[in-house]
Amino acid sequence: MDDLATMIAAEIPALRRYARALLRDAERADDLVQDCLLRAWSRRHLWRQPGNLRAWLFTILHNLYANQMRSLSRQPRFAPSEAAEHLGQNARQGDQLETSEVLDAMDNLNDDQREAILLVGVEGLRYEEAAAVLGVPVGTVMSRLSRGRERLRELTDRGNVPPIRRVK
Repeated sequence: MDDLATMIAAEIPALRRYARALLRDAERADDLVQDCLLRAWSRRHLWRQPGNLRAWLFTILHNLYANQMRSLSRQPRFAPSEAAEHLGQNARQGDQLETSEVLDAMDNLNDDQREAILLVGVEGLRYEEAAAVLGVPVGTVMSRLSRGRERLRELTDRGNVPPIRRVK
């Protein structure tokens, strides 16, 4: 029992990273991780040993995230007042600007591609593990990853900026 708690605790940073990348909101991400940990602990008897604990936890987190997104899509959308405070901020410089561009580009990917990139590229899961987390075949993960990476390249490539036309 203590070994399982230690193993779960070791995965918390990766779960938080994935949740924050998905939600782009630290508070909501922490809540999602907390829900994931509660669900995993209350259902620890369902974990198949010697199974991949990391993939099992990521599956729980992913399913909770998907359920939240489904329920949010049914609710009316209102802009939070906090968001209005950030509308007039100046652009960030240097590395922060590049990071911001990549995160914005990630927002322009569809959910399937973004999830595949986050699981494989950021969290370092193998294709088989990511497929188990997402509940799709390995080939689908590879396809989503390939298309997502290509789309990110298109969205962040500065060399393909069209020239400015002069109009008289």
